[in-house]
Amino acid sequence: MRKTLDRAFKSRVLDQFHKRLDIGKVSPFDAEIAGCLASDAFCPKYRCKNVIFFSSVNHNATSNLDTSPLLGTSLEERCDFDDSKALDAGKHVNAKDIADVNYEPSGRHFGESDDPDEDVESDEEMEREDGNADVELGVLDLFDRSREDKENKKEPLEEARDESGHPMVRETCKLIELRHKWNRKLEGELRHLLRCLNSHQVIAVLRSQSDERIAVNFFYWADRQWRYRHAPLVYYTMLELLSKTKLCQSSRRVLRLMIRRRISRRPQDFAYLMVSYSRAGKLRSAMRVLNLMQKDGCAPDLCVCNTTIHVLIMAKRFEKALRFFDRMQRVGITPDVVTCNCLIKGFCDANRVGDAMKMIREMPLKGSLPDKISYYTVISFLCKEKRVGEVRDLLKEMKIKDNLIPDPVTYSTVIHVLSKHGHADEALEFFRESEEKGFRVDKVGYSAIVHAFCLDGRMEEAKEIVNEMLFKGCLPDVVTYSAVVNGFCRIGKIDQARKMLKHMYKNGFKPNTVTYTSLLNGLCRIGSSLEALEMLNKSEVEWWTPSVVTYSVVMHGLRREGKLKEACELVMQMLGNGFFPTTVEINLLIHALCRDGKPGDAKKFMEDCQSKGCTINVVNFTTVIHGFCQEGDLESAFSLLDDMYLSNRHPDVVTYTVIVDALGKKGKFEKATELVKKMLHRGFIPTPVTYRMVIHRYCEKGRVEDLLKLLEKMLVRQEFGTAYNQVIEKLCAFGKLDEAYKVLGKVLRTASKSDAHTCHILMESYMKKGLPLQSYKVACRMFHRNLIPDMKLCQKLSSNLIAEGHSDEGGRLLIKFVERGLTLPQHQ
Repeated sequence: MRKTLDRAFKSRVLDQFHKRLDIGKVSPFDAEIAGCLASDAFCPKYRCKNVIFFSSVNHNATSNLDTSPLLGTSLEERCDFDDSKALDAGKHVNAKDIADVNYEPSGRHFGESDDPDEDVESDEEMEREDGNADVELGVLDLFDRSREDKENKKEPLEEARDESGHPMVRETCKLIELRHKWNRKLEGELRHLLRCLNSHQVIAVLRSQSDERIAVNFFYWADRQWRYRHAPLVYYTMLELLSKTKLCQSSRRVLRLMIRRRISRRPQDFAYLMVSYSRAGKLRSAMRVLNLMQKDGCAPDLCVCNTTIHVLIMAKRFEKALRFFDRMQRVGITPDVVTCNCLIKGFCDANRVGDAMKMIREMPLKGSLPDKISYYTVISFLCKEKRVGEVRDLLKEMKIKDNLIPDPVTYSTVIHVLSKHGHADEALEFFRESEEKGFRVDKVGYSAIVHAFCLDGRMEEAKEIVNEMLFKGCLPDVVTYSAVVNGFCRIGKIDQARKMLKHMYKNGFKPNTVTYTSLLNGLCRIGSSLEALEMLNKSEVEWWTPSVVTYSVVMHGLRREGKLKEACELVMQMLGNGFFPTTVEINLLIHALCRDGKPGDAKKFMEDCQSKGCTINVVNFTTVIHGFCQEGDLESAFSLLDDMYLSNRHPDVVTYTVIVDALGKKGKFEKATELVKKMLHRGFIPTPVTYRMVIHRYCEKGRVEDLLKLLEKMLVRQEFGTAYNQVIEKLCAFGKLDEAYKVLGKVLRTASKSDAHTCHILMESYMKKGLPLQSYKVACRMFHRNLIPDMKLCQKLSSNLIAEGHSDEGGRLLIKFVERGLTLPQHQ
């Protein structure tokens, strides 16, 4: 094969060279190169100083290279592609194109990510860009200016031929599959194969890859090879393949590479990039593609407009989608049925089903007739809302007005949507109706109805449906049986679920992981988690494989029953089998251990999980630290705090709050103050819980001066309006009224309703202690700040003052209400 490839490649190069020589396009230097190609291009000593393809070999860029003097460094610095390839694709190559190539001499492997466009800004930079909310609509202005030129100059695009069965394509794909264990020889064979492939065959290689990431890596690797350049059709195909994935960054790099190399861009190429962004959930970045399109001067077409409307609806920006729809019509782009279907979905998502129906009725006026998808979208929404009568009316309208006769797919859609949302009776009603019309319902439709009945706990109806399936010769499958098992387990009938498992075996169906997980969940629900654990451990004997959900179900069952040791051992077994619990699940176990007074065991469990590759976050560390603080073991808490830094897990405001609370409980206020200052220095903003905790601990011990100084530092970081109110209320609760009165001035600065409530608490505390005169002073300070005290409270205070012999103060207090135009209750 090697000799055949050698002859084919040399023949191809020389043929292209003679053609160019005849038309006078070959320089003396190129002529010298071509002569060398005919003689020693495939010499055993020849090596290409380009990218290393193999992921298993790490070569030095300059080691073991014995290059020809004419095919060495000087040649590779001048060109990295085959001129004939560009000519084959219909493109003239010039020196400017050559200079634009990203030449990377060494160090890249086939499986490594690489960026052929180094000046492309990242998605984070795109997200930080600010602009007008409707700036994306400006791309539609290009349509009028370019529509006529586009129609006059439009050239038919060559369609890619199916070359997947070509021997060279199959050989190339075989070599790519062996990429992880190659050597230099095999990579050289792939390089020579690449140079003999035409653009259609390269496209066939890309389409043959089961994983688009491998296709992307092959695309980049081939693009860097010496004397090779991708044809435009290859770029178009690569964008099309990437639009089916979430690889939005790779898709964007391919498009930007097309711009840099002056390869013609079509509107659908930008649409492919938008779809890739939307699949990755980066909807704002998808809309930014329109800005890139506008800068490129590419006029949008209907495909781009449909993609834009779809992205806007996915981003819950329906009003902007409507504005875009209106604008595209004004510039002359006629919507089609896909456009209207997108808007119908947007209306349904916005709970505007009336507007969706209006859109369906107006579609013929816009030049496109509604299809079944238009009606199915509205029907699905009505089924979700259990508006069965309107569903029937819509089915009639669909048949009469648009001649769209309901078929098995229509009824199957209705049955599945109703079953999915738990409307079992309505689903069964449509099921019977479809049977009356002669439509045969398959086991999928039966299973959907059975599942709906099981979710409602109506197991008798579910069993009747299963018996009906058997009677009509439609055998239930494992999905149907699993739904029934899950239904019995949900209502606690484990014995019935076991019988159903035996019935499955009897009918030749083997329970799968979902079936066993449902049974284990039922056992844990009734408090038989140990039995569930025993069944889980016998999974290998019974030939079924547990999933991560299976382990989680049993683990939570053990935790709820207080069997924490068994739960921790199950997590270790889970990790040993390659399944990783979430940080939330780990935290639930850690919290349970700490609640039982075993923070040491919780710490050991967390460390074991971390050593086995499980993700541990700051919440898990904080939970263990809180457990040590609850036990009064501050030394272990601080030791674990240091371990957080060593494992690159930095404490947050909750972590600091927990430790400060423990220090305050122990009376170590100097350390607590230092820790709060450290927290502020690190940029953390105290939460309301932090304020309440600090105020409680300092007021409890009477450290009011230290508390006020600390609060001033905390309030500099962020305002907390009720901080001083909480200080006074907490001091009143601890009976420290004199300290509370000293803080009153800070509260009365704002004179709000919350401040009045705080003053009332202080007044009542003075009255309970038999100090009505002090309470009277608080009321006077409230009047001075134009803050009216509670009238009933002041009447009670006036009576106490008179009883204590302070009749003048008692009378003046009531006169203050009269002076402000307020009528006392007894005079109303």
